[in-house]
Amino acid sequence: MGKTKWYRRPWVAPFAFVVVAFVAFSLPPYLTLNPALSRVPQPADYAWHFPALVGHVIFGSVAILTCVLQVWPWFRQRYPVAHRRIGRVYVFGGVLPAGVLALAVGAVSPFGPLNQIGNVLMGSLWLTFTVVGFRMARQRRFVDHRRWMIRSFALTASIMSNRIWAVVATIVFSPQLDTTFGGSQVALVQAISGTAAWMGWVVPFLIAEWWLERGDAKKRRTRGTSERERQPVGV
Repeated sequence: MGKTKWYRRPWVAPFAFVVVAFVAFSLPPYLTLNPALSRVPQPADYAWHFPALVGHVIFGSVAILTCVLQVWPWFRQRYPVAHRRIGRVYVFGGVLPAGVLALAVGAVSPFGPLNQIGNVLMGSLWLTFTVVGFRMARQRRFVDHRRWMIRSFALTASIMSNRIWAVVATIVFSPQLDTTFGGSQVALVQAISGTAAWMGWVVPFLIAEWWLERGDAKKRRTRGTSERERQPVGV
């Protein structure tokens, strides 16, 4: 099978544009090191929260920017050495530090327990998928490496879908402020942020699993067809 042409993956350029735009919007306020510009309220009892949040955003930006090239089939096939080197940056300069900081920041999220649980679980899975994927590559089990890194990629990119779900939850829940939430703005905000925290990563993860299962099913069908074609006539 020949190498995949670069133009046969039309989703790469739009995805890269969205990632760059997202980072350009999200990162600059934290580079100022000014807590007043943070988009996340700072818990009063945790002075370390803002520095940890800044680190998480910076390392997370490294992860999401490098994964653009890592998931591009043409780049992987044409530049395998660069793929390996950028992969190390993705793991050690992106996901691992960003994931560890995500656990700390998520555990004391000011948006309530639903948000805290969702963020800590997501951070734990993000680290696990990435470490397992890296180990598979070191063991030269590249099929397994690809599967685990697709899962890692899904959680890396999920931060962008989190924002979409926040908008959807705001539209759905805001009219219920005086009914479902009894007029409590705090309860409303926690419901919105909790929904976004869970849906933001669960949906991309399920899509990734569907994609992997779809590929496995296609391979099984192809293998079954090939085996039937090799059988002698009349058997």
